[in-house]
Amino acid sequence: MRYVALVNEDHDRRVLLFVGDDYEDLELQYPRLRLREAGYQPLLAGLEAGAVYRGKHGYPQRCDVALADVAATPFVGVICPGGWMPDKLRRFAAATAAIRACDERGRLVASICHGGWMCISAGVVRGRRYTGSPGIRDDLVNAGARFEDAEVVVDGHHVSSRKPDDLPAFLAACLEVLGRAP
Repeated sequence: MRYVALVNEDHDRRVLLFVGDDYEDLELQYPRLRLREAGYQPLLAGLEAGAVYRGKHGYPQRCDVALADVAATPFVGVICPGGWMPDKLRRFAAATAAIRACDERGRLVASICHGGWMCISAGVVRGRRYTGSPGIRDDLVNAGARFEDAEVVVDGHHVSSRKPDDLPAFLAACLEVLGRAP
């Protein structure tokens, strides 16, 4: 039963990553693997637990837990990969609630490429420095973020990047923020 992953004793090492059809393959897989290497437990949340979603480039990924079953409290952070998936998942209250809960607790809130759409919908970008795909620049600015065109932007516990080529800097910054979490 996949739900067991939510109630284990290792809750202080779990990082929530969103998954759904048309996720950007590298922006999900690279963080998932780097987090595992660093001793964290990535937990993939999507619309249906156990469902297999295909990335933009066809890579299949099984979902660990349904958004409806996610309680943000035990996570040390959340990562929003890009692709077209964020535009769909940001419409679900459970996804935006998980992001807001991490933000309110000062835990990692990270997005790359179009993943920033989820942070916008969660209402956590106002007044913060952010980057993302040039395609969501106006969305970030209109939501009150100060847009910077940089490979990675760190503003407190928020980390954002623009594209797959930025992944090494993105994950280095994410791991640094996770390392200083309370």
